[in-house]
Amino acid sequence: MNKYWEGFMRYRYLLIELVRKGIKLKYRRSYLGLVWTLLEPLLTTLVLWFVFGNLLGRGDALYPVYILSGRLLYSCFSSSSKIAMRSIRSNQAMIKKVYVPKYLYPLSSVLYNYILFLLSLIILAATSIVLGVHFTWHIIEIFIPLLILFVMSIAAGLILSTVCVFFRDLEYLWDVLLMLIMYCSAIFYYIDGKIGSAAAFIRWNPLYCIISNFRCVLMEQGSIFTSTSYGVSNLQMFIYSAVFSIAALAFGIWIFKKNQDKFILHI
Repeated sequence: MNKYWEGFMRYRYLLIELVRKGIKLKYRRSYLGLVWTLLEPLLTTLVLWFVFGNLLGRGDALYPVYILSGRLLYSCFSSSSKIAMRSIRSNQAMIKKVYVPKYLYPLSSVLYNYILFLLSLIILAATSIVLGVHFTWHIIEIFIPLLILFVMSIAAGLILSTVCVFFRDLEYLWDVLLMLIMYCSAIFYYIDGKIGSAAAFIRWNPLYCIISNFRCVLMEQGSIFTSTSYGVSNLQMFIYSAVFSIAALAFGIWIFKKNQDKFILHI
C-alpha cells in the first residue's frame, strides 16, 4: 500500500496539470468559458420546468429545485463516465512515449468534471434560496451523497476506460445505457403511487438513491439517517448506494490494474 501511495504522490503534480488541462479544453472555444458551468444547468432547468411544470401540470413551487438537483447529479456522473471512458485512447500519444501511471487519465477526467459540478451547485443554492427552501443543520449531510457520487464516478471511469480499450463499441452502448439510467433516476418526475411496481425497479438504481438522499437533505430538511422518501428509508438507500459504489470501485481498481499493461497493444 505504501508503494502505491508513494507512486501517487510522485505524480500528483501531473494529476493537477491534467485536471487543469481538462477544464481549459472543455471551454477553450467558448466566449463565456466557465460561466457555462453555471448557465447551462439553469437554462436546462428552465426548459424542463416549462415542459413538465407548466405544460404537464407539475406546478409546485419547489419543482425547479427538484429538477435542477437531479439534473446536476446525473450530469456529473454522465459527463465523468463518458470522458473517463475515452481517456486512455485520448492520451495514447503520451502513453506510448513516457511512463505515467495510467490510472491518472480516468482519475483526472472524473476530477475535473467533479470540480465543475461543484461550481454548478452555486446555481442550485441560489435557486433554492430564491424559491424559499429553508436550510436546517441537516444540510451538512449533503456531503454524504456527494462523496458517494464521486466514488461511483471514479469506479465507472476505471471500468469503462478499461473495457473501452478492447471493445470500442462500448462508447455507443454507454450512451444508450446512460439514457436508461437518466429515465430511472427520477430527474423530472416524482416517485409516487402512479408509477406502481416500476418504483421498485427504479429504487435499484444506485444513482437514484444518491439523488434521493441529496434531495432529502436539501428540500425536505430531513436527515438521511431518519427520514423516509416515498415509503423507503433514506438510510437504506444510503447503505445500498454506498456499498454498491465501494464494491464497484474495488472491481474497477482490480480490472484496471489487471489489464493496464495490455493497453499499449490495443490503442
